[in-house]
Amino acid sequence: MKIQESAENYLEAILILQQRNGYVRSIDIASELNFSKASVSVAMKNLRENDYISIDDGGMISLMPKGKEIAEKIYERHTLLTEWLICLGVSPNIAAEDACRMEHVVSEESFTAIKKHAIQK
Repeated sequence: MKIQESAENYLEAILILQQRNGYVRSIDIASELNFSKASVSVAMKNLRENDYISIDDGGMISLMPKGKEIAEKIYERHTLLTEWLICLGVSPNIAAEDACRMEHVVSEESFTAIKKHAIQK
């Protein structure tokens, strides 16, 4: 289930917006990620065609099961890595930026080890 980092970021943003607002529209994603409406439109088309999201007639975006699985995985990684880096003394802003990059490349084995270590603390 390997997809591109940009798709993972979109799915994570949809999850976060859904939790925050209760709904998600393309304009909300563009605003959240500071991307153009055109870029978001192309990304949403690709995600919809690959069954990661659905878009209703009113333009509301929902995560499909496989999209939700990826979004939750990336969000968990982002949250845990951010908190872990902050505990190590990294400033919150830098920790969040670094976690955003790390969440896409860290192996499942390494993330599991970090998670186990972080939870024990």
